[in-house]
Amino acid sequence: MNYAIIGCGLIGKKRLAALPAGSRLAIACDTDLARAQALVELAKSGRAVSNFKEAVSDPTVDAVIVATINSTLATISDAAIRAGKHVMAEKPAGISVREIDGLIASEEKHAVCVRVGFNHRYHPAFLKAREIFESGVMGELMFIRGRYGHGGRVGYDREWRADPKLAGGGELIDQGIHLIDLAGWFLGEFKSVAGHVATYFWDMPVDDNAFLDLQTAEGRTAWLHVSCTEWKNLFSFEIYGRNTKLHIDGIGGSYGLEKLFHYQMKPEMGIPDTKVYEFPGPDESWRNEMLAFEKDVELKRKPDAGLAQVRQALQIVESIYEQNPKKL
Repeated sequence: MNYAIIGCGLIGKKRLAALPAGSRLAIACDTDLARAQALVELAKSGRAVSNFKEAVSDPTVDAVIVATINSTLATISDAAIRAGKHVMAEKPAGISVREIDGLIASEEKHAVCVRVGFNHRYHPAFLKAREIFESGVMGELMFIRGRYGHGGRVGYDREWRADPKLAGGGELIDQGIHLIDLAGWFLGEFKSVAGHVATYFWDMPVDDNAFLDLQTAEGRTAWLHVSCTEWKNLFSFEIYGRNTKLHIDGIGGSYGLEKLFHYQMKPEMGIPDTKVYEFPGPDESWRNEMLAFEKDVELKRKPDAGLAQVRQALQIVESIYEQNPKKL
């Protein structure tokens, strides 16, 4: 497939590196033309432009990767969909449910494939956890406990993520939407949404911590905390079934070695049988996700992490912000 990558910063570079074999960069687009040109040079293919409309309308482009700031994701994705291109939009794909509804309408009208960048689903620990879950050995799920945090950096509160007009919120919409998506992937749709957000440390008008209590219609619970005052980066995701506990600890890099702990209860209870899976290699989640995207296109199937899924997650984000109006 021939791709246009719109937004040639860190995520744009990650997406380029994750393109499946046989696919290539046709157009790199950024408002900073020098950054677009640098991506072309890195790819050794394509051309650089600064206008996204030129990128999405190019007849040589099959699919568009939208890796811009949150406030422009929906506008650019919609233009690509209307041009008949398949789209990989970085999360959260828009800054409101209203924007996502517009994309859903465009997707249905133009019959293209739109996937949202929830790459955490494609970490090997989560793929293995999903395999174990689908095997049935866990029994009925009861609850999930998830924590995800980083410590920011000097000047973090002056970056675009600290501007509600550009980001749509703070830590909740940034890392929190990943935890919400993962929790819903295992537990199902959440009918009860409660929680609060706070700004404890950073000098910014958006949240630096969010605490969520989500429940399904059956009462299964996800208890989630996201933070950019973590200081030592952390990722922890625990899935509790009646027979099994799965614990994903770390996602590589500064978050620590990616591991999956499988605790299987014995009939007599007591100390469970324990198996530990370690995934020390490079982060393959981006490549795995792009392979899934190209398979979606080939099979003309709805992505398992598409606009419907991000809409559900954004509904929760909006609900929490509505409960805490002073923090957005």
